[in-house]
Amino acid sequence: MDVNQYLDIFLDESREHLQTCNEKLLELEKNPTDLQLVNDIFRAAHTLKGMSATMGYDDMAQLTHHLENMFDAIRNEQMIVTPESMDTMFEALDHLEAMVQSIAEGGDGKRDVTEISKKLDVTGSHAETASAVETAEASSAASDLDYNEFERTVLDEAREQGFKCYELNVTLSDACLLKAVRVYMIFERLNEAGEVVKTVPNAELLESEDFESEFSISYLSKQPMEEVKKIVTAISEVEQVEISEVSAFEEVAPAETKAEKPEQKNEEVAAPAAKAPANDAPKANGNNGAAAGGTKTIRVNIDRLDSLMNLFEELVIDRGRLEQIAKELENNELTDTVERMSRISGDLQSIILNMRMVPVETVFNRFPRMIRQLTKELNKKIELIIEGAETELDRTVIDEIGDPLLHLLRNSLDHGIESPEERVKKGKPEKGTVLLKAYHSGNHVFIEVEDDGGGINRKKVLEKALERGVITEREAETLEDHQIDSLIFAAGFSTADTISDISGRGVGLDVVKNKLESLGGSVSINSTEGQGSLFSIQLPLTLSIISVLLVKLEEETFAIPISSIIETAVIKKSDILQTHDREVIDFRGFIVPVVYLKKQFNVPNANDLEEELHIIVVRKGDKLTAFVVDSFIGQQEVVLKSLGDYLPNVFAISGATILGDGQVALIVDCNALIK
Repeated sequence: MDVNQYLDIFLDESREHLQTCNEKLLELEKNPTDLQLVNDIFRAAHTLKGMSATMGYDDMAQLTHHLENMFDAIRNEQMIVTPESMDTMFEALDHLEAMVQSIAEGGDGKRDVTEISKKLDVTGSHAETASAVETAEASSAASDLDYNEFERTVLDEAREQGFKCYELNVTLSDACLLKAVRVYMIFERLNEAGEVVKTVPNAELLESEDFESEFSISYLSKQPMEEVKKIVTAISEVEQVEISEVSAFEEVAPAETKAEKPEQKNEEVAAPAAKAPANDAPKANGNNGAAAGGTKTIRVNIDRLDSLMNLFEELVIDRGRLEQIAKELENNELTDTVERMSRISGDLQSIILNMRMVPVETVFNRFPRMIRQLTKELNKKIELIIEGAETELDRTVIDEIGDPLLHLLRNSLDHGIESPEERVKKGKPEKGTVLLKAYHSGNHVFIEVEDDGGGINRKKVLEKALERGVITEREAETLEDHQIDSLIFAAGFSTADTISDISGRGVGLDVVKNKLESLGGSVSINSTEGQGSLFSIQLPLTLSIISVLLVKLEEETFAIPISSIIETAVIKKSDILQTHDREVIDFRGFIVPVVYLKKQFNVPNANDLEEELHIIVVRKGDKLTAFVVDSFIGQQEVVLKSLGDYLPNVFAISGATILGDGQVALIVDCNALIK
């Protein structure tokens, strides 16, 4: 079977099941007696085993088989959860994640799992005796095919029509990895020559592999007994088949019949389990499937969504062109049609953008496991609290924010949260807290990383900043607290005395800042010494279609993102002040530097004599700047297009867009100009 066509689905689902295992294991560590968690982990591991075996990744299948055995022992209360067993299970998940990553990168997923498999077996070895007893009990239960009155009636009527009733006790090989698939194959073959009436365990337990190696079948067929036995024994990994014919049932007392009949008939109408096991059995891809009801979903490759978005962006450009033409021609019918098209395309835009939205939990989910590992390495006690994980962001933004968040969390753990001894001396709880929170506000998403650690040591920050030449002695004397805090984002700045693998090897937080700014976002900090720090990240909901203010510089049109604009105004030329060889304005009590965009972009200036200036006040973090332009055109939604490989480093231009009149307008990078 060519499995390459299923590779993407396999990788997606494998990552989901591994994430489930990680999350549930972390919960299990806090609640070691919660068997529901164990069942959830068992199901995820079992499905992963089936998928990997079907795809031919034998090392993955082998390791998940051993891992599954341990979870099975825990849920059957044959062993208890200990710190040692938790470490072993997490180590096994690390191996599985590495194999999935290898497959994703084009590898064969092979890995030596002998040692970790042995560790899993040793950890669960004390459950062997209990397991043997359990197996014996299951074996005796498997052959116990009791029939209710309705089932007896069905079988009696079948015998009157020439059918024979057989009871089969089937034993699968101990080496069988995909028990549910073997059961499915047995039912498929049997139903070709007859009908399965009942199974013990029932179909649901067989499907979830919640049985040892034996199960029993009640079967109706006109085939001879030996022929039926051959059908089952011909299937691989069937170790033994015992078969007998049921001739007649003993009479059931009338009182018992009357009491049982209505209830049983409601439960199992019309030859109840006859087709259920075969029809409901899991398919060979290892998927247990979903409930019949509920929301239906479909997996779509992100490349297809990107193509759809590109086509829609072209539609937006043409929409703008049509609006321009309708305005010029002043044709009512054309205007009405264009307005209707605008409404429909606006709805379509919302649908497409929503299709690309992904909950931030896809990023957040990877952090609890990391926190667990780092707290051990740092000998600290830290609790991670996650809020707002359901908050959604565009997929392109989601893919980029993982590393910045990882760096901020590691920084909080390494530099922020104190050791348990220090915290006790300060009168704090021994366990520190890190809060990871996401929420919507307007057209932005805010993500906050807050800790209750020691806060920023401003004295030390100033010393390091002076030592590294980030600021001068004179500047240091005038800096306010929030400005000192912001120094930690300077290039190459770090207060670490020694290089640490945990918080970034002394690279500093400038990498975080630059990455977020490249996404059109920003990061700020609010810290109270001795009490903790709060890092706040602001991100745009999407990067593809943005609202801009169109402005004129002579004959050229430029676009400034609305998200960066604080205010627009018209001022007199005499309102421009001079300070420290720079032109500034007084904006609501703040001294704001002035930037002439025509000078920045080398646009020939023919309007020096004008007494009134159009200004746009923009913000980046806590910094304000006033851009001077010739005039305002108006607000518009535009498609952000990259300048491509030929113009990758054009200063202060983040992209371009095509306007309704066919002209190209450059989009101003406000962050670069404010710098």
